[in-house]
Amino acid sequence: MEPYIVGVRFQKGGKVYHFDASRCCELQVGDYAVVETSRGRQLGEVVQVVEDPSAPPEGTWKPIARKANARDLVLRQLWQKKELEATINCREKLKETGIPGVKIVTAEFTFDGSRLSFLYSTETEGKVDLRKLNNAMQRLYPRSRVEMRQIGPRDVAKYLGGMGACGLEKRCCTMFLTEFSPISIKMAKEQGISLTPSEITGMCGRLRCCLIYEYEQYVEARKSLPKRGKRVMTPKGEGKVEDVYPLKQSVIVSLLDGTRVEYAHAEVQPYEEYEALKNKAQQPCAKHEGGECDCGKDQGAPPDEQAAPQPPEEPRRYYPTQGRKSKKHRRKK
Repeated sequence: MEPYIVGVRFQKGGKVYHFDASRCCELQVGDYAVVETSRGRQLGEVVQVVEDPSAPPEGTWKPIARKANARDLVLRQLWQKKELEATINCREKLKETGIPGVKIVTAEFTFDGSRLSFLYSTETEGKVDLRKLNNAMQRLYPRSRVEMRQIGPRDVAKYLGGMGACGLEKRCCTMFLTEFSPISIKMAKEQGISLTPSEITGMCGRLRCCLIYEYEQYVEARKSLPKRGKRVMTPKGEGKVEDVYPLKQSVIVSLLDGTRVEYAHAEVQPYEEYEALKNKAQQPCAKHEGGECDCGKDQGAPPDEQAAPQPPEEPRRYYPTQGRKSKKHRRKK
């Protein structure tokens, strides 16, 4: 029997985790389920049903405990209302302890309040000792198990939200990004984006996630176009490529007279290729030796030296033979 695998998301815009719902086959997209995770029991929303599940990442799929009921949903709402208060209390305790370089981002309760996680970020290198802060918060919330979790600058921007650098009311990481892909400065260079920090840096202080959106399309489009600085042949003569427009499949060429003209990809030819074809056309024929070459005889000769056109051959006349007797037939008679 094939397992019934569903994708569960615990936060809006968060990563999707897969679980075995064979015990709860009635689960559909939009339902809520209680699952056992490494951070305790959590309540998540079913966002997909996997048609052809691949091999489980850790040998076996973790099973879903049960389908969430109305009491679970109410408990989740009650504990979520206390998260802001817990965040403020943790920031006050952090100020009292005097630990430098640490910022409390948010607090998260499990749906039943059994565990309380404080998410923090730090600019200092190495691990920060937060045992004093942890013990202080544990005394303040004795019914929950308190833990401190460090997150990166991209995750901080995801939790805080805000307007994106492009002008959208929400950032991409808040709306739909579930995982952060590695971004490099090469992606900005391939797309011809200015390397000014304000142009390629997001609100998190890292390279913008949107640099990867069209990167593959630019790489594929550049494969057929000449690079900058290359010599090319154009309809107006030799020139040098000054700029490349990959999506338009065109280039800006600086001609020998100093003018800059935009040409489509089909209108330019690499200078090396043009010279190779020109030299090949000037070489003698390799098939015929001794001056007996007749390749392109009529095409290359001047009009006055070409053979005069021959008049069309007259159609052969056929005469009827009915009523005429051959000599052999006349002898027999």
